[in-house]
This record gives sequence, C-alpha cells and structure tokens, in this order.
Amino acid sequence: MAGSAHPGVHRWLSLGGLHAEIYDDELRPGSKILAMGGFEQSHVNLAQPTEIAYEYLARVAHLLDEHHADKTPGAPLSIAHIGAGALTLARYASVKRPGSRQVAVEIERELMDFVFEELPLPAGTDLRLVVNDAAAAFDDELADEVFDVVFVDIFTGWDSPPHLATTDFYQSIKDHLAPDGIMLLNVGDDPPLTFAAQQVAHLESLFGSVYMSTSQDMLTRRYPGNMILMATDVPWSSDVLARVRARGPHPGVVLSGAELDFLK
Repeated sequence: MAGSAHPGVHRWLSLGGLHAEIYDDELRPGSKILAMGGFEQSHVNLAQPTEIAYEYLARVAHLLDEHHADKTPGAPLSIAHIGAGALTLARYASVKRPGSRQVAVEIERELMDFVFEELPLPAGTDLRLVVNDAAAAFDDELADEVFDVVFVDIFTGWDSPPHLATTDFYQSIKDHLAPDGIMLLNVGDDPPLTFAAQQVAHLESLFGSVYMSTSQDMLTRRYPGNMILMATDVPWSSDVLARVRARGPHPGVVLSGAELDFLK
C-alpha cells in the first residue's frame, strides 16, 4: 500500500475499518509483526514459536508453563484464546504442550484469514477458529466445551468492549473451566489503574484465588502498562508462584490476596 512506513503485506479489515499489515521485524531475523491501524498488535517468530518478544505475553506464557507442571509437566491442555491476534500464544502452546486442543475466538474473520495466509501455524497445531463475539461464543459454538485455560486478550482500558469487562462474562468463562482450570486476563491500563482495579474486584467475587503478574513499576500506579490476572478456584502453591516469579521478565512481581490492595 502506498505510503506505508513498512514494506510488507497489507489487508483492509472491513468490519473494524482498520488497515492491517504484516512486516519483518528487522531486529529479529525470522520474526514478523502484525500491526493494525498503524499500531503493533502482535509479534511472532515463525522459526522459533517459543520466542515471546512482548513482556506481557511472556508473563502469560510462564503461567501457562506452570499449569499442571507438578502433576503432568508438558502434558496437552485445552485452551481457548479470546482475541486471537497473530496467535502468538497458540503457537507457543502447540510447541511447549504438543497435542493441545485449542480454540481461537475472534470477531474479525478477515483478520484471521490474513494471519492464516501470511503466518502459517507450526506443523501439528490443533486449532479451531470461532468467528463470533466472545460472549456469544460461550453460549453458542463453545456451549458444551470445557477448557483447562481461557486466555482473554482484548482489553486496553476504557476502550475495551464494555460487555466483556463484567462479572457476567467472567462467570460464563468460569462455567467453561475445568475444576482446576485457570482464566488468564491481559489488562492494559493507565494511571490510576481504575479499570484494572475493577477487573480484580470482578474476579475476586467469582474465584477463590486471584493473582497478578506484572512489572515492578506498576505498583507505583504512576505508569501505563499491562497486568496479567490469573483466576482459579484451586490455589497455586508458594513454590509454583516462586517459579513463575523467577522466570521473569524482570523486574517483576507475582501478587495475590491483600497484596492486590495497592490498586485500591
């Protein structure tokens, strides 16, 4: 497309009215960047799918690695990705947890067509695409399915879909989790982190345990950034949480219980 700052491939997404492009990451050979509306949205390394460039997604990957690690390390998982992007975490899981059954829920079919055409998934990936609003999908296509992990990656603060930032939506996710399943939620927010505080409150009203993995800087409530929330009814041991913390990225924290009161 004329006037683009990056040589690559381009697609107009009629539903969202955005211009999407995929181009090379010049700093990481073999890697590609998906941008939408001129902003980076996803990063994938086609040669090394387990390489995670974005800090927030690395935190998600480390939580995923530790799920069931004490019982069945490396065993396949059933995973639902709400908000698909370039399917970075799905690629990661297909390599680190071979045999995993995965579902990606995305309302923008043209985006997924673009990603599948230009960024092929690793060989052997078992992934099904559901094109629908996320809330509707749990009532329709996913009504009878149960997952070990549900990862929600659609929130960027107050411009997020309001009907998906509610206790009702989180309850519908919980209804589709295995008894020891986990919900992972990426929350991007700006100071004073009011939106993130509301999401923590929603999750604490529904789940027995809520955890946050984020950068140390976020505790000051002075900077914008991403916070990864994990909710489950089966508490994680201090040893497992210590392993998550040690994995980084650094400097980082893993908080739970009263430690989350810094948001209040």
